[in-house]
This record gives sequence, structure tokens and C-alpha cells, in this order.
Amino acid sequence: MEHIISKFVSTSEIGEMKPFGNGHINDTYVVSDREGTPRWILQRVNHLVFPRIEVLQRNVAIVSDTMRERLEAEGDPEAERKYLYFFPNLEEPEKNYYHDGENYWRVCRFIPESMSMSELTPTAAHHAGAAFGQFEEILSVIPEGRLGETIENFHSMPFRLQQLRDAVAQDAAGRVAEVQDILAEIDRRADSMLLQEKLYAEGKLPKRTIHCDTKVDNILFDRDGKVLCVIDLDTVMPSFIFSDFGDFLRTAANTTREDDPNLDNVSFRFDIFEAFAGGYLKGAHGFLTELEIENLPYATALFPYMQGVRFLTDYLNGDTYYKITHPSHNLERAANQI
Repeated sequence: MEHIISKFVSTSEIGEMKPFGNGHINDTYVVSDREGTPRWILQRVNHLVFPRIEVLQRNVAIVSDTMRERLEAEGDPEAERKYLYFFPNLEEPEKNYYHDGENYWRVCRFIPESMSMSELTPTAAHHAGAAFGQFEEILSVIPEGRLGETIENFHSMPFRLQQLRDAVAQDAAGRVAEVQDILAEIDRRADSMLLQEKLYAEGKLPKRTIHCDTKVDNILFDRDGKVLCVIDLDTVMPSFIFSDFGDFLRTAANTTREDDPNLDNVSFRFDIFEAFAGGYLKGAHGFLTELEIENLPYATALFPYMQGVRFLTDYLNGDTYYKITHPSHNLERAANQI
């Protein structure tokens, strides 16, 4: 581990390292200096989930630079605490990662006096909406085509529906016969859920630089509860703003967990919707089109639908993607979302 971080930081500065956070994708460690002060975050990037490492690391560098330029232009005295800075590889300064022959590693600056929030209240939802809206607004200056897709077709509804159709045709686990009701419901809604791709093909809907993984624990707050920084930039890429708006509310506005098998518990929290929408429109003010704003309710429906399709696809394929705790887990998740 010391050998790996020495590719980014002088070994004479390095003190203790220990695991950090509760992420499910990458392995993360906090690294202190010789005085015991946390200074760096070391991560092993999961290249099975993110196979396009060069694209990913180029994206985060562009995002980091864009955030820094805006904050410095505004004269923010705490600019360094409000964006993620990734250190260059000391041996290959043109890269901000290191490949040890098997794994990919990177180091970013630790943001002191920060915390994440796991409990979702309307106030926290409002702050989250404002943070993600402002994040998109700042990054709206990035020219189209400069960022690449870190995961291809990540939020493509046509792609996800085709995956489901392929799963139905193959019926690998012999489960298609038992899910005809939910398949019929998905099919009934399919045309309306393809709206964003239809509007894009007509030249009416732009692609933006967006986060693509909006949840409240991807925001750092200061000790007073004010937003400091949007984190977890691995999925930042060109897509539609509906992704950031709809995906947050998919989990945040559900009155129960996404895998609750009791569908009577599933409902929609309008207090969370109103708080998040108010914050988002405040943060994103100035760059959204009227068409984008008018279709935010569509985004709220799209993402439970998309995730329901993905859960059902995995169920039909024999549970090869999502971790499950019992045989009907993915089916229960799909029904919950739909």
C-alpha cells in the first residue's frame, strides 16, 4: 500500500492508512501524514464496473478543473474544500492514476471538517437538490463531446428494454411464464418511457454533463450542515438531466426500501419531491430549457421504471448481476419499483 501511494505522494510524508467509508464499488482508504492528520484518499477503482479507466480519469480531471476555475473566479476562500482534486502519477504526470499490473489506483485530496448525511429529511433533500443543480450548472460550460461515457448505455431506456426482451427470449432461468403480469405492465408503459430519446432525436433535448448517481450520501456537508462538495464522480458523463433528477427521487421519495416485498408500503413522498425540486431548480437556474423543466415529473416516473426493468431482467437471467439474499429478491425489487 505504501508502494502504491508513493506513486502520488512522497513516502516521507505518509503516516497511517485505514479503510474508509462504506462504498460498494471501489476500495477506499484514508491516509494520514506523519502528524496523524488525514490528508489523502486512496482508492482502488473497480475496473470490472468501470472498464474504461482512461475515459473515467480524464472525465474526473476535466470536472475537477472546471469546478476549481469557477470557484476561484468567484473568489471562494474555501475553494479547495469544494471540489475533488486528483493527484498526478509522479512517474507519469500526464496520468492521474497508477496501474500496478492488475489493479488501478488513484489518490485525491481529503476534505477536512466534512461529513455525509444518511438520514433523508425534506431539508436534506432541498440541500441535495441545490447541490446537484449547481453542480450541473457549473459543468454546463464543458463543450459537448469533451467527456466520454464511463459506462456505455448506463441510463439508456432503449438499451435496458432490449436487454429485457433478450432475457425474455432466452428465458435462461425458466421464469418468464411466472412474470407475465409485470411484463405486460412494463410493455404498456414502454412508449411513454422512451420520451427522452424521442425528444433528443428530434433535436429538442440536449445532453448535459451530469452526475448520474445522485443520492444524498454523494454530497459532503460542513459541520454546520451546509453543502461543501459533490463527490463520487465516476459516473459523471454526458446524459440527460432527467437522470440526476429522477434517480435521486427513485429512492428518496419511496416511502419504503426498494426491495420491500409488501407493495402496500410503497408510496410517493411529495414532501421530498417538493423539497428536492425546489432546491434543484434554484441550483440549476439559468441553463435549463423550459422543455427540460416541464418534463421533470416524467423523470420521476422514468427511473423507477428503468430500475424495475433492470431488476426483472436480472431475475429472468438467473440473478447474475445484483446481489440477492433469496431466490425471489430481484422479482420483489422489480415489482416494488414498477
